[in-house]
Amino acid sequence: MPRRSIFLLLLAILALFLASTTAQPYGGGGDRYGCRPDVKQGGHRCPQGLLAGQLFASQSDMLAALQQGPVKAANPPAMAGEFSGKVVRVIEGDTLEVIHKGVAERVRLNGIDCPERGQAYGRRAKQFTSQRVFGKQVTVKTYGLDKGRRTMGEVILPGGMSLNSELVKAGLAWWNRKSAPHDETLKRLEEEARNKKRGLWADPTPVPPWCYRNRQNAPDCP
Repeated sequence: MPRRSIFLLLLAILALFLASTTAQPYGGGGDRYGCRPDVKQGGHRCPQGLLAGQLFASQSDMLAALQQGPVKAANPPAMAGEFSGKVVRVIEGDTLEVIHKGVAERVRLNGIDCPERGQAYGRRAKQFTSQRVFGKQVTVKTYGLDKGRRTMGEVILPGGMSLNSELVKAGLAWWNRKSAPHDETLKRLEEEARNKKRGLWADPTPVPPWCYRNRQNAPDCP
């Protein structure tokens, strides 16, 4: 048998072996790599393991990513997909629920962080979001799940504007450098809002929401 044929045969056997091993269970109902079919959004989601937080179009794409190695957290998030639905609840300025396949899916706005309920401008941020999306059809561009298993997403308003960007522009949200470190648009909008003292930037020493949540114990808190 020619060497090329032997090589192709070995590759086929390896592919069959990898496909069969993904059936072995991982804690939480996934396969040995912490992945499983996503019945809500389609594709193959990995809530655990080396590819935690990633959504792939198919199991084959997941296996290819596994062979390349895990995605580094410092890289900008890749959009996993999108869906459209009606907003049925606004929890906070940066958290809402959108109907997706008949179920209210909780969405956390990616790349931004609004003031908490007990903070100054927390209520205004919620009102801002409610006025623009409650009861309306929006499009959600998804970026995987956060630690609380909420869908991380960018919400596109009926007119085509990004709710995430509009909140930062109005001075009602901080640019979240951890979840969107390379987002130049959010960076520019925050600098503009800060320079013009819009919203929370009217306060000379606004407290970031991550500091408020951790009661000043976060390493980057003043």
